[in-house]
Amino acid sequence: MNTYISLLRGINVSGQKKILMADLKSLYEDLGFKNVQTYIQSGNVVFDFKEKKADQIQQMIFDKIQAHYGFDVPNLILTPNQIITALKDNPYQDIEKMYFVFLAKTPSQENIDLLNTFSFDNEFYELKNNVIYFHCPDGYGRAKLNNNFFEKKLKVSATTRNLRTVKKLLEMTNSFN
Repeated sequence: MNTYISLLRGINVSGQKKILMADLKSLYEDLGFKNVQTYIQSGNVVFDFKEKKADQIQQMIFDKIQAHYGFDVPNLILTPNQIITALKDNPYQDIEKMYFVFLAKTPSQENIDLLNTFSFDNEFYELKNNVIYFHCPDGYGRAKLNNNFFEKKLKVSATTRNLRTVKKLLEMTNSFN
């Protein structure tokens, strides 16, 4: 069994795509996932499952949610090692108010170059591999460089989590060992 972290995109936001975490846990268990744990209402799930490719697990989850709820919910599967690397590579180590934008795949160089033409006052980011490290001292709710912006410019599906959530998800994976 391997441990995985599932990050769902866009559930329980402004009353849209409502999924109760208890129901989500049951849905994951129906897929054969073990030791399923959810964290807060925004679709963070840690679980154990036999070794499988991330895109296969993502598709299983996507199909199950679509069949059960009738709406599409993109999701991203990460491993504990990917979270460890993201935390280690964080260029904003001493800043608590920062976010990780996890990208589903590596964007093209052309789209990275396009992204680099944009800057906004008091918003800072750095792209490393498939993670955008984002710091916005004025708060994420006011940020122009948000998840939708990054997705649109990079033409890659993404989901964003704050530092506290990323650390907590890693801590949850350690409880399995």
